[in-house]
Amino acid sequence: MLAIYGPTGLLYRGAIEDWRRVWPALASSSAQALSVPVNAAGRGPQRGDRLAQSNSSSAPARPRTLVTALHAYDEAQHPPTDRHPLQRVHDVMSRAVTTVSDRQPVSEAWQRLAQHGFGQAPVLNADGALVGLLTRAELLRADRLPRPDDHPLVWRAFLAQPVAAVMVSPVPAVEPPTLLRRLALLLLETGLPGVPVVQADGALAGFVSRTDVLKAVVHDPPLDLWAG
Repeated sequence: MLAIYGPTGLLYRGAIEDWRRVWPALASSSAQALSVPVNAAGRGPQRGDRLAQSNSSSAPARPRTLVTALHAYDEAQHPPTDRHPLQRVHDVMSRAVTTVSDRQPVSEAWQRLAQHGFGQAPVLNADGALVGLLTRAELLRADRLPRPDDHPLVWRAFLAQPVAAVMVSPVPAVEPPTLLRRLALLLLETGLPGVPVVQADGALAGFVSRTDVLKAVVHDPPLDLWAG
């Protein structure tokens, strides 16, 4: 299920496949695709890797009781999870969401993104309702930034304007049970790096990004885009 929110509230709710039909009539800001840096190092060592390293022939032999104790400790720190194919947004989304206010100065919002290492954040109004999406791409658009040789007061004015002036709005959002295949379609259609996840009543439930989907591709349990 797709929902589109703007400064006035909910603008549309319906099937993701209707995106192309409804968006031209609602869009007031073009979504810009972001270049997401990829960590070439890949995933960190997994449980089996750590145990293999601890038992490698190059390391001194350890008493069996010590190896058993280390294995028990590792199991306690990494308990087994309920493995199942990842099919829906709620399987991969981030539930701890960093948000910014539509009235917050751009300078503060920029620092908040940098502090948490995020490329985007949902924008909420004073009532806590979703009204937009702040992205680094929007902040760094060449036609939006002052020129390098502009007076410092021009730059100060740019950084002092509210987030509402630079956010993407209306912004699409999906509900937790949405199939990942449909989410992927939405990300491709919009060029956005991710979208907010909302409950049926509009309450913010999380955020799902391309990075979340890519993490699901490289980790067990397997990603199942074609389920359903």
